[in-house]
Amino acid sequence: MSTLLAFIGAIALLVVFHELGHYWVARLCDVKVLRFSVGFGRVLLRKHFGKGETEWVISAIPLGGYVKMLDEREGDVAPREVHRAFNRKPVLQRMAIVVAGPLANFLLAIVLYWILFIHGVPALKPLLDEPLLGSSAASARIVPGELLTAIEGEPVRSWQDVRWRVMRHLLDSDGQHGGDLQLQGQAPNGKPLSHILDMRQLSIQDLEGDFLGKLGLKLYEPLLPPVIGRVLEESVAARAGLQAGDRILMADGVAVERWQSVVEIVRAHPGKPVGLEISRAGQGLSVRIIPESVGENGLQVGRIGAAPQVDPAARDALLTSVSYSPAAALTESLRKTWETSLISLKMLGKMLLGEVSMKNLSGPITIADYAGQSAGMGLAAYLGFLALISVSLGVLNLLPIPLLDGGHLLYYVAELAKGSPVSEQAWALGQKIGVALLGTLMVFAIYNDINRLISG
Repeated sequence: MSTLLAFIGAIALLVVFHELGHYWVARLCDVKVLRFSVGFGRVLLRKHFGKGETEWVISAIPLGGYVKMLDEREGDVAPREVHRAFNRKPVLQRMAIVVAGPLANFLLAIVLYWILFIHGVPALKPLLDEPLLGSSAASARIVPGELLTAIEGEPVRSWQDVRWRVMRHLLDSDGQHGGDLQLQGQAPNGKPLSHILDMRQLSIQDLEGDFLGKLGLKLYEPLLPPVIGRVLEESVAARAGLQAGDRILMADGVAVERWQSVVEIVRAHPGKPVGLEISRAGQGLSVRIIPESVGENGLQVGRIGAAPQVDPAARDALLTSVSYSPAAALTESLRKTWETSLISLKMLGKMLLGEVSMKNLSGPITIADYAGQSAGMGLAAYLGFLALISVSLGVLNLLPIPLLDGGHLLYYVAELAKGSPVSEQAWALGQKIGVALLGTLMVFAIYNDINRLISG
């Protein structure tokens, strides 16, 4: 229920903001707005405010919305109101009305990011663990415990910044490999460090998985003892009788001294029995578990639903809060919105060129899942999710596909060029093409959603 409410709340806010953009500019241009609808399909609720001429409605399918304007192409218009019909307005005014929806989404994202950057965004520090042998990070002589401070001269303040900078560098490359990447960091003793990271191990297709891990860049993990701190309800660990405070001495016949060793053994045994020797309140116990098999990056791994006992001081040492002054936060929010838009466009372009898998497309099921997860993590995470989806919605609607705002802009640009409106036949053909393209994208997105649910 919380996931459903978080999803409906997100869609309602984003759709209302988008359609308000169209509505406000239409009113500024003296276009009569007949209906403002949140959702599609059958009308559930309708309301007129005061003597307002617009009908405000909530419709049955909460996956979008629309603003219906007076238009001679959609019905008879009284002679006294012809001057207020959308189709009678100058082409530049029509373009302004159409583009106002996506711009409203970008504005919403800027405001949300601005609020977040002033309040402070909780994040993981960009602390690096010992790199994997034979990896690019090992060749670059990354120091365990090193704090990354900049990539290609741009400051990084969180692990998310690191992911973002590396992904952007790869997308800006020739589509095959990213070349070299310059890293600046600080050793545990405070000494400044500089590295050249060879990106040839990474290709654009690796963005679907743990691309930082493939480079050998690993987030620092403090040495955790093999002690259970929490057991998830209805999990494999709970059914086996494991409890918080249990110390794991041996797993699959191997003595373990750190939690990561337990994780590695469990992951290597999906659906296969693993024997555990544990110590509980000074008494030894033997437990046999069969880890649940779950999909991860195309592989099946084991999971039992137990989390380690973490020292609060060690945990807090890994966390940071990224915040700015109001003026700097505005600059950062503008940059974040711009960069997110560019990366979204580049990813879409590389999907069309076949350089990036269509598996990266997400539909309403995945968005609902992320909405619920982010809401469960707190208000800051949920606002960040809303900002990201708002940018995506703005970018999507500007694509030159008939039925979308970008498709209408394309028609109006053609009208400016030729000096007369596009023919009705061209509009009708464009509508059919738009339906086919959007239908195909939706099928791919929903297929990916279902596939993610099945594979875990």
